[in-house]
Amino acid sequence: MSATDCEQQETGWGILEDLPGDPMIWVLIFSELVAFGLLLGAFMVARAIHPAVFAAGQATLDSHLAGLNTLVLVSSGWAAARGTAAARCSHKWTARGWLFGAMALGTLFIGIKLFEYAGEIALGNGLETSPFFTLYFLLTGFHLLHVGLGIVILAVVSRSASVTGVETGAAFWHMVDLLWIVMFPIIYLVQQ
Repeated sequence: MSATDCEQQETGWGILEDLPGDPMIWVLIFSELVAFGLLLGAFMVARAIHPAVFAAGQATLDSHLAGLNTLVLVSSGWAAARGTAAARCSHKWTARGWLFGAMALGTLFIGIKLFEYAGEIALGNGLETSPFFTLYFLLTGFHLLHVGLGIVILAVVSRSASVTGVETGAAFWHMVDLLWIVMFPIIYLVQQ
């Protein structure tokens, strides 16, 4: 099978018929999506109840750093997808390289987020500052834990670089990407 054939298989519509990776990862992904959905719902309801508090809190956030982090995480998702394509073509070393790239970008995401947290804390903003910051730190902190877990999962599956393992790790990693893509505008950009 040539590299072109592998790429053509990757772009097919088979995902609706047969989800990639271990089926149990999908149970975890769907349960995590529900948990994040509830937290985001609470954030939006609280914003509707306390619009001035949320506007004031949002004004202190660094949307440029969050935008940079969005680019970093989306790029890491692309690297994980390339790793999956390489694993499907039995190119284990290439798959590992792409997964290590995804992990490095995930680590950069964590570093940028911790830098952003340090800035908020220096301004005196913490979990108990306001309903905005309580939900901000809970949501972004919960997501940050998932980024860390995703890095561990990618490290584990990169050892064998089996197709199922890489697909499983990449599925989790793409969930982390998707969550951030939804969270970023809701937390940083949307105003009441």
